[in-house]
Amino acid sequence: MKNPKWLLFCLSFVIIIPLFSQTQPSSVLYHKLLRFKDTKRVLFVAAHPDDENTRLIAYLANAEHAEVAYLSLTRGDGGQNLLGKELGIELGLIRTNELLKARETDGGRQYFTRALDFGYSKNPSETFNNWDKEKLLADVVWMVRKFQPDIIINRFNTIPGTTHGHHTSSALLSVETFNKAADPSVFPEQLKYTQPWQAKRIFWNAYNWGGQYEPEEGKTYYNFSVGDYNPLLGTTYSQIAADSRTMHKSQGFGSTSQIGQGNDFIELISGNTFKNNPFEDISNRWNQLTNSESIVKAIDAALSDFDFISPEKNAIKLLEIKSLLDKEKSEELWFLEKKIFLDELILEVMGVKAEFIVKKELGFPGEKIKTDLVFNNPSDIALKVESFEGKLFQFNIGSEAKNNVPVSQSFEIQIPRDYPVSQPFWLKDPLDGSLFNIQDLQLIGKPVNDPSIEGTLNLLISGEIIKMNLPLEYKYNDQVDGEIKQPFTLVPEVNVKLDKNNLFLVDGADKILKVEVTFYNKILEGELVIDGLTLDQYRIFSVDKEERRKRLIYTVEFLDSDKELKDVLVSFKTEEGLKFNQDTKRIIYKHIPNLTYFTTTTLRLIQMDLNLSKQRIGYITGAGDDVPDVLRNLGYEVNFLEDSDFKKERLMSYQTIIVGIRAFNVNQALADHVDQLMGYVKEGGNLIVQYNTSSPLLTRELGPYPFSISRFRVAVENSPVKADYSHPLMNMPNKILPSDFEGWVQERGLYFTSDIDKNYSTPLTMNDPGEEPNQGSMIFTTFGKGTYTYTGLSWFRQLPAGVPGAIKIFVNLIEQSGEGSN
Repeated sequence: MKNPKWLLFCLSFVIIIPLFSQTQPSSVLYHKLLRFKDTKRVLFVAAHPDDENTRLIAYLANAEHAEVAYLSLTRGDGGQNLLGKELGIELGLIRTNELLKARETDGGRQYFTRALDFGYSKNPSETFNNWDKEKLLADVVWMVRKFQPDIIINRFNTIPGTTHGHHTSSALLSVETFNKAADPSVFPEQLKYTQPWQAKRIFWNAYNWGGQYEPEEGKTYYNFSVGDYNPLLGTTYSQIAADSRTMHKSQGFGSTSQIGQGNDFIELISGNTFKNNPFEDISNRWNQLTNSESIVKAIDAALSDFDFISPEKNAIKLLEIKSLLDKEKSEELWFLEKKIFLDELILEVMGVKAEFIVKKELGFPGEKIKTDLVFNNPSDIALKVESFEGKLFQFNIGSEAKNNVPVSQSFEIQIPRDYPVSQPFWLKDPLDGSLFNIQDLQLIGKPVNDPSIEGTLNLLISGEIIKMNLPLEYKYNDQVDGEIKQPFTLVPEVNVKLDKNNLFLVDGADKILKVEVTFYNKILEGELVIDGLTLDQYRIFSVDKEERRKRLIYTVEFLDSDKELKDVLVSFKTEEGLKFNQDTKRIIYKHIPNLTYFTTTTLRLIQMDLNLSKQRIGYITGAGDDVPDVLRNLGYEVNFLEDSDFKKERLMSYQTIIVGIRAFNVNQALADHVDQLMGYVKEGGNLIVQYNTSSPLLTRELGPYPFSISRFRVAVENSPVKADYSHPLMNMPNKILPSDFEGWVQERGLYFTSDIDKNYSTPLTMNDPGEEPNQGSMIFTTFGKGTYTYTGLSWFRQLPAGVPGAIKIFVNLIEQSGEGSN
């Protein structure tokens, strides 16, 4: 008998479309019954959010009625963001939830390994220099053993150099896993919770970028007709796929459906060959059960007699199936999942709706909250709501619900003071190199946290017990969007917020830190503590108390540091000795749930010799970045420029104008006023343009002289750099040294320039290992009385990370303005 904890853990991974959010058409309910009958399982493997083939997933889930899971190695933390300035782990949170929305749309499930997306990688050798291959292999083996797929499909092939190194690595890991997952000597510690598993076949989802895949002679392949129409769902698989892919909004992947026929090929890599289809010789799992014949017969009867006009009448036959399943002793994962699926389908054909609601979105450990349970059964089938229970409560109800008369009860729940806040589990501990530091094996693969607070309704229908899980949610009505539900989220009782993450101990820089300590309940007695500095290195010279807003605002001046780079921890310590040093971060977009995570209130002190002037900088935003905040902390006055400011006369009031990342990809007003920017430079202005992608560009005229934008990048952040140290950008006003190219994060840069006009100088040469040197990372020219720089270097990563050398070089770009543009 398997460990019961293993069973509970595995069932927590079941990702099923929410069943009680809206009424489902009877044809969709019938479609779900078809999916219940089928027992095929497919694992799709790739590297990032948006790598998955939504068309194939939609087809497998809805035409083949298979359980399809997408295993993404990463959460997409290293990508770009079209929606806003969230990058890194924040972008990973967004893309994780976009994937979950995509799977809700196409009918699949979503899993992840521990891999951190560290940015673009050109080959698997480079990838595995960052990722611990053995640990990632363990993750993929674990997921195969846990999900137990009949077939595995890789999105990418195993040929290095044909695509992103993460892509190729995902295929290599999957192919290696194919046989190792079945070997009990491989990662034997996993067998405490699962068992060896051998998939029948492994495929490559064959493609030919820019054209139709043509099967090679001698290859075994299969073609899925993914453009077909599903009459039960009233749409095509291509349309489902387009709607699913459109959920990747942060990547700008809004999609329009292909009309008409479509084909997707899979090519056999290893495993048993086949004649007719890839699911050949795969046994029906129902046959594993002792009473399989009766169960299959009952399912077929429910399908053949399905009542489309009065769907609640189908509950009788579904309850008969449930009675048969309850007599089985199997603890196989697929079987337990089927039992849950059937329970939900029974409630859905009856039209049952239930809510567990709280009147606010945020709470804190130690608080007592008031909640409401509302349960409604619109059918005339008698249903008894027996009890409602969770980790923090147990309530007897004992009420009958039928004929559209709701059962409502209110409860008070006391949250223990030591109850965990809603930190995403993969962010709880510091990174383990380029992997998330997840020590609990049972969390690996899981997409997101369980609800902070949830309960299980115990229902009785015709003598059968059905359990219904309900997360605690905040529900409200929006004047525009109507009913909105958001997850109830637990945050620390005391929140500590710093007004800057980097503080520069530089002449002329702002050396003042504002610390805002907010209390969710009441202001507590305590003190501000800074770990890592001696008392003579800082001073607290004011504390403002705001009773109405329940907060304290500390003003701290930093005087000295014993290192060029030093991270110090800022905490509020109560009289009881409790230390609070977390800041609540919120990410809010309409297409995904509101997201919450917590950062440790660590301040990076940067002490360096830096020559800079006091000047006004105009900043033109693009896709969003944090560079302006860093420049303000250095002592510059930074103003954001809007559409009406793009006139040469207004621009001339700034010594330097900086164009944010991807601005020429997203800012049409900027593209329409390039002539004004060039006029500004000609009259003595200093213009700095940060990277843009090569497509789509809103204009090709990005500078005073021609150049193009390529797809070339330097992905290895410690790649050597050859610099012309006599060049003004490398020499004035700060002397740039080779050491200034050390300690960079994630990458050197991306989308470097090419076809560079001879009027530009190129002070930097760099390349990834094994590639030819490239001079396109930064180009510079004088034009009229002014100066112009275009740079593909990743300032948007380096400056917020507090990389001293990168800051020093960027200051030099700004200081080229001199005095002539006043």
